[in-house]
Amino acid sequence: MNSSNLIFLYFSLLFFTAFISATEVTHDGRAIKINGERKIILSGSIHYPRSTPEMWPDLIRKAKEGGLDAIETYVFWNAHEPLRRQYDFTGNLDLIRFLKTIQDEGLYSVLRIGPYVCAEWNYGGFPVWLHNQPGIEIRTANSVYMDEMQNFTTLIVDMVKQEKLFASQGGPIILAQIENEYGNVISSYGDAGKVYMNWCANMAESLDIGIPWIMCQENDAPQPIINTCNGWYCDQFTPNNENSPKMWTENWTGWFKSWGGKDPFRTAEDLAFAVARFFQNGGTFQNYYMYHGGTNFGRTAGGPYITTSYDYDAPLNEFGSLNQPKYGHLKELHGILHSIEKTITYGNISSIDFGNSVYATVYQLNDTSSCFFGNTNTTTDATVTYQGVDYIVPAWSVSILPDCKNVVYNTAKVNTQTDVMMKKINEAEDEPASLKWTWRPQVIDDTVVLGKGQVSASQLIDQKVTNDVSDYFWYMTSVNLDKDDPIWTDEMSLRVNGTGHILHAFVNGEYLGSQWASYGIFNYLFEKKIKFNPGNNQLTLLSATIGLQNYGARFDLIDTGLPGPIEIIGKKGDEIIIKDLSKHKWSYKVGLNGLDNELIYADKKFASQWQSENLPINKLMTWYKTTFKAPLGEDPVVVDMQGLGKGLAWVNGNSLGRYWPSFIAEDGCSTEPCDYRGSYDNSKCVKNCGQPTQRWYHVPRSFMKEDDNELVLFEEFGGNPTLVNFQTIRPGSVCGSAYENRDMELSCYGRVISDIKFASFGDSQGTCGSFEKGSCEATNDALSVIQNACVGKESCTVPATESVFGSTNCGEGVSKRLLVEAVC
Repeated sequence: MNSSNLIFLYFSLLFFTAFISATEVTHDGRAIKINGERKIILSGSIHYPRSTPEMWPDLIRKAKEGGLDAIETYVFWNAHEPLRRQYDFTGNLDLIRFLKTIQDEGLYSVLRIGPYVCAEWNYGGFPVWLHNQPGIEIRTANSVYMDEMQNFTTLIVDMVKQEKLFASQGGPIILAQIENEYGNVISSYGDAGKVYMNWCANMAESLDIGIPWIMCQENDAPQPIINTCNGWYCDQFTPNNENSPKMWTENWTGWFKSWGGKDPFRTAEDLAFAVARFFQNGGTFQNYYMYHGGTNFGRTAGGPYITTSYDYDAPLNEFGSLNQPKYGHLKELHGILHSIEKTITYGNISSIDFGNSVYATVYQLNDTSSCFFGNTNTTTDATVTYQGVDYIVPAWSVSILPDCKNVVYNTAKVNTQTDVMMKKINEAEDEPASLKWTWRPQVIDDTVVLGKGQVSASQLIDQKVTNDVSDYFWYMTSVNLDKDDPIWTDEMSLRVNGTGHILHAFVNGEYLGSQWASYGIFNYLFEKKIKFNPGNNQLTLLSATIGLQNYGARFDLIDTGLPGPIEIIGKKGDEIIIKDLSKHKWSYKVGLNGLDNELIYADKKFASQWQSENLPINKLMTWYKTTFKAPLGEDPVVVDMQGLGKGLAWVNGNSLGRYWPSFIAEDGCSTEPCDYRGSYDNSKCVKNCGQPTQRWYHVPRSFMKEDDNELVLFEEFGGNPTLVNFQTIRPGSVCGSAYENRDMELSCYGRVISDIKFASFGDSQGTCGSFEKGSCEATNDALSVIQNACVGKESCTVPATESVFGSTNCGEGVSKRLLVEAVC
């Protein structure tokens, strides 16, 4: 071997040794310490089952480019152990592959094992078989539950250890979490809750993973467990031990959406304000929940009534594209925070209270100092005088001065582009909106007419007894009545106590009606007039769940299905007679024949039994099938479900999740522009009132083939499939914004900027798509300047200065900026 090869081998071995060498993760009262050095850690939640393995590298790479240091994820017990001791770590459940993808991008990882996760995930991440274990009580000092929890937690830890993925082994995982937000419910469990919480801590420590354990929302977490904060704002949070760093495990970037609920929206200004305040007040670790929300594929959405989309208004949208300006505004903040990391983790801290909710925090290390100027007033801008210089701090904002002299960032001043997303028809199809459909009915005669079940019992049973293998559970009984029965009248009705999920009722093979509730409602009364026949009558009730409850004290005990009573009501004049059927002999059946027969797969024996003539519209419980070509290009793909009722959808056998475009979002949206100032909650700045809660559904490109693809729908309510079509989604218009003396940057993400619709340097106002010139403007024609600089290019950068645009007639104190709207 020649000398050059020896040198190459030496440095290769040196690099490899360094790469796999253990990373020491410790902490003190100021910060997480990596190999003895205090660090600020900027993290973002990305859940591996809510995306596909093909998406992971791009998502994680974008997170890194956005300035993150770490990726945080829950571990989903019910997904990995759907049946007791039967495990699944394949496909998008390949936790190890996900962690290694994080490692490949050079990022840290935070593993929130839980194994209770909440996460708007079905049953909070618990497998439903857990509920059915004899003698069990969940999330409390109960040996049956604790044995199962320890078994799964140990399984995950051992898997991760075997792959050497903990930082102590040279892997990316620097923190692990046990339990989740237990402090929110611990009081409901009394003394047993405290015992359980301490047991969780001791059990976790016994697993000897060599990195710190955390508990979020647990004020009395025992040492050495670090307690952390979740919420919209955590700047006022103080850990329960002076030796623990100040950590924020969930900074809610938006909010989840429920069926019938409005679209959440949290401004980039407010989110950046919350982050800057946190680090101004001594924070060291901050995680965005979510950084990429993704999609609730299959039956994973919890609730009940959580939508299939879990976009969460995150910096990366549901499809993995940049959510601008949120992504870019935070990226700029991250870079500045990293630039002053040493000063704010090692420096001496002093504060100045200027009054009227205005304050400064100064970090000083040797001859270096960094300043934060905060104004928490919700209406009034402030002037801060520091070391003889005046600084204007807008209301509800933080200014960061890395050298305590020059403001390089203010949370209220967005200097990044805004993207307006547009959808484009499927150009791979000759007639993209005219798919050819076949259909077949859902065969229900055995259940609706004959009442044939799989088991029977002389009582009503909770739907969770099925271990949640299907949304659908049939309750069937026969009722023998004659005209001499005391209840027999011309005015009879059926009354059913439901649990908030969907109920479909049939009597003697005839459809009687349906009912459901809305998010947060756990029971209702279904009552319909009914006509029985003399003699035997068949009563069939179909319960359809929409995700199981995922949050709250003892949420696992909330009824599912039809708890009863189920009654026949007879009225004779003023007299009401009630016949309770709850103790009748009931037959039960799980699921649908169509799912049992695997109609969703093209190669199964029942796949040929489809009809092409007389396509039914608005017919209860009908299967539809069509073929389509994958849209051209690489843009994300969505399917428009407009016209349908509610059901399930599959592409090439891959579940897209539940669809429900007929559920219209409630009212309550404001017509006024969203004001970022003032505390945020999930009812502020909402959108989409009066529109379908979710009309568009994500189809990952990995679900599709290059040639013909198959879409199968199970339509539960009845709808019109002829309006269904596939489209791509990408930025259509992009709007640049830059305050004076900053650079305005525009990008069409690989496409060419084709036109400039608006450009002005002055005090222009408005939002992207509706900009208006203000009272003052630069002398040069801004539109011409931007056209010359940007049209025909994929991206461009233009300084927002008077040297480029000419002098303005704006008065003193007017904040000038460059606003541009471009077409991609």
